[in-house]
Amino acid sequence: MPGDLARRLREQGLEPAGWANGPGDRYAAHAHGYDKVIVVEHGSIRFGLPATNDAIDLEAGDRLELPAGTTHDALVGSDGVACLEAHLPPGSLAGLERRPSGTW
Repeated sequence: MPGDLARRLREQGLEPAGWANGPGDRYAAHAHGYDKVIVVEHGSIRFGLPATNDAIDLEAGDRLELPAGTTHDALVGSDGVACLEAHLPPGSLAGLERRPSGTW
């Protein structure tokens, strides 16, 4: 599946890069000046959205799109996580084929 996920992102004109974290790793609340597309290759991660008190749980095969300026935090699941991530200029997500977060 990982190669398939990278291929699918490239077919959308995205240039994915991989990253991984160990179980229980955390990212404090922060925002980026770019649009971000994240796809989970394996493991799990929870993205918190402090502005709305929502949380989005992602597992293998799930995708999340974060527009520039979206404050978020993250907590890696008990098995760690490996993701593919692509960065785009702010406002670029509007030009992508829109897909809801979750399995795609």
